[in-house]
Amino acid sequence: MRNKGLIITLTVLVSALCLYFLSLTLVSRGVQRDAARYATRGGQVNEKLRQRYLDSVWRAPVFGPLTYKNVRQSELGLGLDLNGGMHLTVEVSPVEIVRAMSGNSKDPIFNKAMAQAQELRKTNPSTPFTTLFAQSFQQLAPNDKLARIFANTTNKGAIDINASNEKVLSEINKQIEEAIGRSFDILRNRIDKFGTSQPNIQRVKGTGRIQIELPGVDNPDRVRKLVQGQAKLEFWEVWRQDEFAPYLNQLNQVLSAKEQAATPAVAAAASTDTAATTTTTGDSTSLASQLAKKGTAATAKADSAAPQKNVLASLFTMPGTLGANIRDTARVNAMLRSPDTRSVLPSNLTFLWGAKPDVVEGQEYLQLYAIRKSATSEAPIGGEVISDATGDFDQLSGRAEVTMQMNPVGARKWQRLTAANIGRQIAIVLDDYVYSAPNVQSEIAGGNSSISGNFQIEEAQLLASTLKAGKLPAPTRIVEEAIVGPSLGREATNQGLYSVIGGLAIIMLFMAVYYGRAGMVADAVLLFNLFLIMGVLANFQFALTLPGIAGLLLVIAASVDANVLIFERIREELDHGLQPTDAINKGYSRATTAIFDSNVTQLIIAVILGFFGTGPVQNFAITLGIGVFTSFLSAVYVSRLIIERMVKNNGKALSFSTPFSRNLFKNINLDIVGKRKIAYTFSSIVIVIGFVLMYLQGGPNLGVDFRGGREYIVNFSKPVVASDVRDLLTQDYFGGAGTEVKTFGSESRLRITTGYLAADESADADKQVETAMFKGLNTKYSALNPTKVSSSKVGATIADDIKRTSVLSLGLTLLAIFVYVLFRFEKWQYSMAAVVALFHDALLVIACFPIARAFGLNYEMDQVFVAAVLTTIGFSMNDTIVIYDRIREYLRENKHLTFAQVVNPALNSTFSRTMITFTTVFLVMVVLYVFGGETLRSFSFAMIIGIIFGTYSSLYIAAPLILDTYGRKEKERLNTSEAGAPKLNTAAQA
Repeated sequence: MRNKGLIITLTVLVSALCLYFLSLTLVSRGVQRDAARYATRGGQVNEKLRQRYLDSVWRAPVFGPLTYKNVRQSELGLGLDLNGGMHLTVEVSPVEIVRAMSGNSKDPIFNKAMAQAQELRKTNPSTPFTTLFAQSFQQLAPNDKLARIFANTTNKGAIDINASNEKVLSEINKQIEEAIGRSFDILRNRIDKFGTSQPNIQRVKGTGRIQIELPGVDNPDRVRKLVQGQAKLEFWEVWRQDEFAPYLNQLNQVLSAKEQAATPAVAAAASTDTAATTTTTGDSTSLASQLAKKGTAATAKADSAAPQKNVLASLFTMPGTLGANIRDTARVNAMLRSPDTRSVLPSNLTFLWGAKPDVVEGQEYLQLYAIRKSATSEAPIGGEVISDATGDFDQLSGRAEVTMQMNPVGARKWQRLTAANIGRQIAIVLDDYVYSAPNVQSEIAGGNSSISGNFQIEEAQLLASTLKAGKLPAPTRIVEEAIVGPSLGREATNQGLYSVIGGLAIIMLFMAVYYGRAGMVADAVLLFNLFLIMGVLANFQFALTLPGIAGLLLVIAASVDANVLIFERIREELDHGLQPTDAINKGYSRATTAIFDSNVTQLIIAVILGFFGTGPVQNFAITLGIGVFTSFLSAVYVSRLIIERMVKNNGKALSFSTPFSRNLFKNINLDIVGKRKIAYTFSSIVIVIGFVLMYLQGGPNLGVDFRGGREYIVNFSKPVVASDVRDLLTQDYFGGAGTEVKTFGSESRLRITTGYLAADESADADKQVETAMFKGLNTKYSALNPTKVSSSKVGATIADDIKRTSVLSLGLTLLAIFVYVLFRFEKWQYSMAAVVALFHDALLVIACFPIARAFGLNYEMDQVFVAAVLTTIGFSMNDTIVIYDRIREYLRENKHLTFAQVVNPALNSTFSRTMITFTTVFLVMVVLYVFGGETLRSFSFAMIIGIIFGTYSSLYIAAPLILDTYGRKEKERLNTSEAGAPKLNTAAQA
């Protein structure tokens, strides 16, 4: 083997990295177990105590120099379906942005066009709103110009009265895109402050949507308010230190006296200790300590007579200014909200946290700003007056700065505010967090200002984006939502674990029984591959989900397929009389080409699924993509290193067969090609029956993510009849809307899917549907305690996009495979036959769902189903590539033969590999079907069907189709007869 040293080095490095990151996961899990043990009282875990323990070790070293924070951020996380939590997709509404850019125009044509565009959007959810608005405006006023409405102070400098409609639309689209970016930044900041562990927020490419995942969330209503609340940008006056210091001194006396009174016995006995604590707990350089020393003489005298604990100094520990350690912010908030604090502080004084923590000596602190509130609690200036803001380098000083422009109304207010606060700070506040508090140098007229400071350019740009958040309103609406309860997550975790263990055990047993000691090497490589995949997932901080586990099982089966291909090749070479060393070299050499091609087709599918898929499908694609690389490394290189070492040490002891398998599939001589017309007829009949049944059943049984609507998982204390629940809810509570109810995992758990109010994506509609459902359930089943354990919502816009991208994914997959096969095999007939066979596989899988439905197996077609169809295509393509590769090999080594003369021998010679791969993957999918739970039932059923028909099409459709196109023409061109042709030579070549 060439480059053996490089391969060994690479394997060791990758293994070390995987071991390191998986070790971090184990350490993190250990800390969490310790926290649970610490917080367990009477068999119940006290969540506050558990969180307090985790906070206490957040910055403490737990793995060498690494703190728990470092370890937690690098662990292998669990997805929402395994851990419980909330998934949201929010869409930034362009309607309000367009209205704001028009200056809230009252023009009747504009408002009629807006209303018409909003109606059109209901039936054309994938068309951009601005396009629909422009079409409506043009229809209502063909000779009118948009600039008449949009050339205003809001768009000064960007749109003038002579601008064309195309330029106006371009500027509107630009502002909408910027608003989406600002909304993303604002939501990210909100989510970061929400307090959940390992949140995930990302933009969906090419859309105005933002996806949010929050593991472990137990207050969905709070999250909905958090993500749908509009950004509030304000400018406030700031108190000087000497102005608010007396109030903090007074507050400190009140709180200290109250604490001392609460523990009189301890305070009297430990006054000395308390005094010592004051100097060590507080920071001598912190503003709190400085303020404590600036009390009146009377206060100082009282303190000397009766030492008191300095409560504020123990909280405000930020060096140099008023602020607190991040871990103490909850205690500070509680103190500031207390009646004692409200009674001491004046009504126009409130404290707000800074938005960004400062790191001092390895500790993170947040600064507190003393904000001067007005009598009406309204800010002197709101963000709506901002016309533009940019973050860039100052040309003179070379330092990063922010320039800000205001409209005429804002300019007048800004002039008055700056004139009254020369030498003082003005706080820039977004969502009650202070992003900057610059000092006013002089009165600023004209509304143009420059904010300078110790900025990095990224910070300046972020502040500019924050300022523009008030320029245009960008409200968000939830278009997709899923909530998974913790109990359902634990159940899914167990199901996933059983699936992996069961699938792994079956494959390892099969390989050992079929290939003997070589099979045990394959088993060791299989475990190594699993280790690599988990390590890479942890390294790149990808969460493991239930579809990810399905992808993991599929990768395991594909890894075994590579070993099977190699071992079958080695057995062939041994049968041809080669020595073990030569047989191994030739076996690996000849198998690598087919394995490489198979992996490329799998990678194509993974990339397309990852790009177009969302949520569970994307995670499945990530796992599949990682597995392509790790499987190739482990099966082609690592297994070869082990086998070559074993042969070198004791070649006779290494076997590639057992008494059970030694003569299995020997001397196979099936006339597969001769039965192709029967196969064509059979496939056509099954497809026609399936689609006729689908039509009679009212169309395909689409999941909620394809048709839109809401879905709930509801537990009952005893089994209930699903059809009775469906009839009850559909007629009396869901207004006759399409509703489906079926058991989910057990007879006492139902999945209720309804299209009631599907077009209304508002929070009020969510509440209305859920209220109607429980009102109906409680009328008949209140004694069975119906409880929601999971819910999801998919809006019409999302459903339309998912359908479109699903069809696009299938089309792009087939196109990419056509191009790749054409590149590798250099004849369009190979590509055409492969794509037709793969499309045939997809049609058969789809057709089998209504057929199964006719027999009572009612599975939905959803995003995961699409992933199954594409994965079936990948599996079938693997088989087809191996057969094509053998045909190409026979044609190269027997140049005097035609395609027709080698196709049957090629199919027969690869038959053993085809059947072994089919058996292993089929058994794995059966295990997934049995143990994977209801969430993956549709996927595993589709995969089982796909594996059966994928194997069948590789044999009876793909290669025979080439014969019906290229093969016959070749025979006529060469004018040869099969009867008089030389015999095919399959012996090992020197």
